Amino acid sequence: METTSGFWLMKSEPEKYAFADLQRDGRTNWDGVRNNQAALYLKAMKVGDQALFYHSQKDLAAVGLMRVSKEAFIDPTDPAGRFVAVEVEPVRPLKAPVTLAQMKAEPKLAGMKMFRQFRLSVVPVTAEEWAVILSMAGEA
Repeated sequence: METTSGFWLMKSEPEKYAFADLQRDGRTNWDGVRNNQAALYLKAMKVGDQALFYHSQKDLAAVGLMRVSKEAFIDPTDPAGRFVAVEVEPVRPLKAPVTLAQMKAEPKLAGMKMFRQFRLSVVPVTAEEWAVILSMAGEA
């Protein structure tokens, strides 16, 4: 397993669980992940790692920042007990959403794992990619 920089992109369909829901709840279990590669990424997360909250299906944009508040544990929604979940808490919404189209148009993001493994709901982000996306959101 490759080492990570402590930055992630985690996707959720806004109709099922949006960033506003995370803000309202204060923390949540990031569960329901049933892909082996994505599960390995969840297992690699450490408390304090940061993640972009990405609205999939509809908005197709990174909309908020969150932090891992509890490392991998058996996913309570998995009856077989094979997959894991992590707990996350909101940090803040991005000043401006960064759309998939904007990310794809940025040459500095051409190597993002999200573009090579698009169906994964959890992917690592390099420190360089993280900085570029935050800059695109007006954060830097």
